[in-house]
Amino acid sequence: MNTKINFKDKRVQSRENNAYKLINKHKKAYFDYEILETLEVGIVLFGSEVKAARALAVNLKDSFVRIMKGEAFLFNAHFSALTHTNTHFRPDERRTRKLLLHRRQIDKWFGKVATQSLAIVPLSIYFNHKNIIKLEIALARGKKLYDKRESLKQKELKKEAQSSLKNALKGL
Repeated sequence: MNTKINFKDKRVQSRENNAYKLINKHKKAYFDYEILETLEVGIVLFGSEVKAARALAVNLKDSFVRIMKGEAFLFNAHFSALTHTNTHFRPDERRTRKLLLHRRQIDKWFGKVATQSLAIVPLSIYFNHKNIIKLEIALARGKKLYDKRESLKQKELKKEAQSSLKNALKGL
């Protein structure tokens, strides 16, 4: 009985167990916006930008998505230039990057943005289970100041409940 173990299958299984590897998350988006609908999209990157993503040198702060001429673009996302990449070819760190969506999805979201005065914001960038860089974008509505205060109160109450529960368990 000659049984062979296929190591490749084990690597694939371990990758599937880790659904994705988070590169960066836009935490402020959850505070500033009410998230209505999310979508996973591809993003067009240069090689040095992929290296920056693997080094976790990506920042989504102040970035946004806009639909122009039937295509979606990511603005103001910062992919840091690494020191060990090619010095002669260094793309702009805040350049506009094209997003890969289906035509129907672009048309649907463009209609909602135009008619309901919504925004499209990036939530997170990550490697999926196939090790491909994906961007999670959301259709969002801006929160008012009183909504932001309410979310801060809810966060504080949740934090106090967690600490009191922890202290109660510690006392036992």
